[in-house]
Amino acid sequence: MAENKENILTEENQTPTSETFIDNETNNTQDNITEEVTLSEEDKLKAEVTTLNDKFIRLYAEFDNFKRRTQKERIDLLKTANKEVILALLPVLDDFERAEKALANITDVAAVKEGIAIVQNKLKNILAQKGLSEMDAIGHAFDADVHEAITSIPSPSEESKGKVIDQMEKGYLLNDKVIRFAKVIIGV
Repeated sequence: MAENKENILTEENQTPTSETFIDNETNNTQDNITEEVTLSEEDKLKAEVTTLNDKFIRLYAEFDNFKRRTQKERIDLLKTANKEVILALLPVLDDFERAEKALANITDVAAVKEGIAIVQNKLKNILAQKGLSEMDAIGHAFDADVHEAITSIPSPSEESKGKVIDQMEKGYLLNDKVIRFAKVIIGV
């Protein structure tokens, strides 16, 4: 009987019980869940990478379109930037054409001078409205930021040393920014 008990015990140890099956199923289920969680995390990460990549591509395309659009607008602006100034100057051109026609019949030089002065004043007023102003250089100290020295001559007095004595070509400012330097002669 002792042998039978030992056999039964050994057989019990060798045969799986329902508890052993439950433990094995639980372990397998946990492994499956872990694999599913790992796979779903991988899937989530892949989906996130795909989404971010899509956003990046769209943003890049949008930026590229913006760059093209602004470049086109800049080119269009440069083509038509002078339109306003040109339109403002057309009446002066018309005045010069009328003056040229009138020169054929005029014998009085004073009338010609007066007509030219009127057209010149009209041109200066139009340019002043657009922001153009003349530099006043004669008698001022030489300033390399607004003057271009052509030559220097001995100054007639001590006060005029280092100052502009004569102006060969006027300088102009457009909205307080130098667009043409005054070409001057300096006293030394």
